[in-house]
Amino acid sequence: MRLLVLDAYHGGSHAAFVRGWSARSRHEHDLLTLPGHHWKWRMRQAAIGFAATVGERYAAGERWDALVVTDMLDLATFAGLVPAAVAALPRMVYFHENQLTYPVRHHDVRDLHFAFTNITTCLAADAVVFNSGFHRDAFLAAVDELTAKMPDHQPTAAASTIRARCSVVPPGIDPPASPRRRGPRDEGPLRVLWPHRWEYDKDPKSFFAAIGAARRLGAQLRLIVVGERFREAPPSFAAAALEHADIIDQWGYVEDHAAYRGLLARADVVVSTAIHEFFGIAVVEAVAAGAFPVVPPRLAYPETLRSADGGRRSEFFYDGSVAGLAARLVALAEEPAALWGAGGQGRDCGAEVVAGYLWPAVSERLDRQVEGLLAGDRVR
Repeated sequence: MRLLVLDAYHGGSHAAFVRGWSARSRHEHDLLTLPGHHWKWRMRQAAIGFAATVGERYAAGERWDALVVTDMLDLATFAGLVPAAVAALPRMVYFHENQLTYPVRHHDVRDLHFAFTNITTCLAADAVVFNSGFHRDAFLAAVDELTAKMPDHQPTAAASTIRARCSVVPPGIDPPASPRRRGPRDEGPLRVLWPHRWEYDKDPKSFFAAIGAARRLGAQLRLIVVGERFREAPPSFAAAALEHADIIDQWGYVEDHAAYRGLLARADVVVSTAIHEFFGIAVVEAVAAGAFPVVPPRLAYPETLRSADGGRRSEFFYDGSVAGLAARLVALAEEPAALWGAGGQGRDCGAEVVAGYLWPAVSERLDRQVEGLLAGDRVR
């Protein structure tokens, strides 16, 4: 099949997703993208620009078998602007995030126009794929809540209509760059990794508070703080850079992918304090590289970090509080060898957890999704 793939926000995890799938898919991907910034403008304008480009290419003789888009595209508008034959293609949308449950900054008011765009995109699609079951369920609950607030003509069936089209396929990750380390870890302080975006929804303030508390309790630590930074980083980063300057091994975004993966491989533990996480790909990538996850028992983490048999691995979770994280880091710093166990089984446990997220497995699931669009009944 030849897939027309539209990525209206081609940056970060969105870009990694479409690149990773297209590189491994058994189908041809014809990819159109827009840069990964100005997200509000992307949701407003991308459908118009993509429709013009696709219309020109269709007039020139190009043809496709199915349409795949990501959540930043207004699919309903796009379908109304393209030639009828393109609008008739089977349509799949992949949701990395959504604008109905994504947390807004404390001084902002949610713009429900973007939330409604996500809803109409789902209603215009034949298949709606979420990166986690947690994400799907949170979105559908919010759709029900929002539609119930409308003064009249409430589309009360919207959530159930969308649910019937839903499935869950995680984003893919690359396998570790080098063989996993085995046996006793290197001597020295516990190497703590924080690989998340430098934004408020990852709650860096709590992370740095826990690091400070753990150090005051005697924990010997080293810090690897990476992740993408935007124009306005939370002030906790500047304060922490001064407070913990003596234990910092890396501070700031690492552009080179190989260098970034090398830092992941050096980490003993990867920590999250997130108040928002639809999947947690930064944590999953770190676990694949050999880091032991220390995460709160909320959001997508209980789903993402379950064992191959579906069970929850309780040792990965702290109680979600600053004090709980500090205590966990103190305990791990006192006996870091306990992370891996004799012969390195701890890292094998991590490999088991992330095996289903490696690109060969994920690409196969995505290919089957689009093949099912052509094979199954399509009812909008």
